[in-house]
Amino acid sequence: MTHDNPPPLRLDRDGAVGIVTLDRPERMNALDMAMRQALAAAFTTLAGDPAIRVIIVTGGDKVFAAGADLRLLADKGPSGVRDLGFPDLWRPIADCPKPVIAAVAGPALGAGCELALMCDIIIADRTARFGQPEVRVGIMPGAGGTQRLLRVLGKHMASHLLMTGGTLEGERAFALGLACELAEDGATLSAARKLAGRVAALPPLALAAIKRTLAAGADLPLAAANALENREFLLLFDTDDQKEGMAAFLEKRPPDFHGR
Repeated sequence: MTHDNPPPLRLDRDGAVGIVTLDRPERMNALDMAMRQALAAAFTTLAGDPAIRVIIVTGGDKVFAAGADLRLLADKGPSGVRDLGFPDLWRPIADCPKPVIAAVAGPALGAGCELALMCDIIIADRTARFGQPEVRVGIMPGAGGTQRLLRVLGKHMASHLLMTGGTLEGERAFALGLACELAEDGATLSAARKLAGRVAALPPLALAAIKRTLAAGADLPLAAANALENREFLLLFDTDDQKEGMAAFLEKRPPDFHGR
């Protein structure tokens, strides 16, 4: 009798929050093709679900993701790796229009670190370890690890991590601004749920505009980035949520946002 392989992740919904849980504990959530395809599919599904306003990605309270599954890559040349189509599989995560929170405990290394860096907010505990150890196996990050670390940590700290293959533990990552919140050990998911609930109660169109402006403005000259921000700001005055939010504030009552 044959048995199907268990799914590499779980997709759950908690009201307006979608929760993606990596679930390959026997391989420390290493990202093989099945995991990558399942991640892309999960994010595509949640991005297209109007009931979902915030997404959490987690690996549980022991490990986030220990990196790429090297068994997939070890014997391949450049064209073989290219043909795996990694950029297309990362795109639904990196370009997700909704707020994404990473709840990180234990190792978040290599592709696992890149996955966390693609998220908008990272919550970690003291067991978390962030790093890009690719140099130790003769390669370098290929899904934004160098560029996102550079933009978060600056040249010298990013160079140190990338050129040594070293790691940042959770407390140090929080001190440097890589992690936004330092949760109690084993409590990253509950902290992420609490934060996601707060974000999910806010107007979705404004959140999406903030996310677009941060993404597009990061590499623009300041004047161009400010012009982009002002355009998004003005467009929000054509939304029902803006009218509701300001009316609720003036009337001293809770707002009721509907994403329109």
